Amino acid sequence: MAKSPRRDHWKSEPEDHDYPAALAYLSLLVPPATAAQVVERLRAAELQHFKARDLVRASGVELLPACNVHVAADLKKIKRGQRLSPVLLVRGQLSHAVALTIADGYHRICASYLVDQDADIPCRLVDATEVRRTRAR
Repeated sequence: MAKSPRRDHWKSEPEDHDYPAALAYLSLLVPPATAAQVVERLRAAELQHFKARDLVRASGVELLPACNVHVAADLKKIKRGQRLSPVLLVRGQLSHAVALTIADGYHRICASYLVDQDADIPCRLVDATEVRRTRAR
């Protein structure tokens, strides 16, 4: 009988390379200085856990299939018993119809969802409203 993937397949801390990836993505959404502030807040944020299904719903992203090259790579890691890096998130603003932003970890969320949509995913989460506005100089 084939070994089933582990439900708990997460590291306790994000990897160092996740933060520059988050910065690159967030810099497409907000000015680079603001993105840098968000990433610094993510570095300092406490780890929280949310269900895979809730992260997919709150972000409004399309669930990627197992055949997606990045999702497939993460599914292989899970099957081999390797742990995935926690994801980095910026809270949405319901009153402004802004969805949760996955700053880093979209493929990892999709892979985890495909293994178990009720899995608890460790996340670092910050509020966008807590980021100070950058003044132009």
